[in-house]
Amino acid sequence: MSYESPERVEYFFNTRTHAVEEGRVSSWEDLMGPYATREEAEHALDKARKRSAAWDDDDADWRGDRA
Repeated sequence: MSYESPERVEYFFNTRTHAVEEGRVSSWEDLMGPYATREEAEHALDKARKRSAAWDDDDADWRGDRA
């Protein structure tokens, strides 16, 4: 019986081609990830947009820009 775990597959979202890659195929400059599943990688830009918007809101609150 082997105690070695199977190699874990990682997925990346390519910001240049907008394609999901299995494993690191392209340059790091073009990749977001790694993600555990293809579906997570497919939604990488949506997740990044939501996080960025939340950070912008937090910054506005911190600066007192909100009425």
